Amino acid sequence: MTRISLTVDGAKVADDVEPRMLLVQYLRERLGKTGTVIGCDTSNCGACTVHLDGTSVKSCNVLAVQADGAEVTTIEGLARDGELHPVQESFRECHGLQCGFCTPGMIMQSVALLAENPRPSEEEIRLGLEGNLCRCTGYHNIVRAVQHAADSMDTPAAAPTGGLS
Repeated sequence: MTRISLTVDGAKVADDVEPRMLLVQYLRERLGKTGTVIGCDTSNCGACTVHLDGTSVKSCNVLAVQADGAEVTTIEGLARDGELHPVQESFRECHGLQCGFCTPGMIMQSVALLAENPRPSEEEIRLGLEGNLCRCTGYHNIVRAVQHAADSMDTPAAAPTGGLS
């Protein structure tokens, strides 16, 4: 067992973990962060995307011990004071989901994309979401949701309330 300490969604946690435990398993099984979805176990689908020290990562491809000392943000950590993050709200408003399985990873990757490029073109959005798969929507409404979020986050009254620091 290896002792790790990290901050998850603003809360400090410390735990003993098997060195081979994946971050996605730790988040779901030990911390109850079930919004981080296990989709493929091969890092192909992106459903398990979280932010690790401000960088978007597929948590099925990171060992929990690699997150020692880090700050992790999950889909549960985006909302602040009962208010959805602008990207979450845009996915809701623009119907950027169907079954919802890929949605947490899509939202987390979208937040990271908008942090890097606040005004992406449609092509840049599609490229930025390339590592996240959706089997239901055809991506049209997902792209619209990211564009809508970019527009809403562009106005001073709708500044981002969470996400990357």
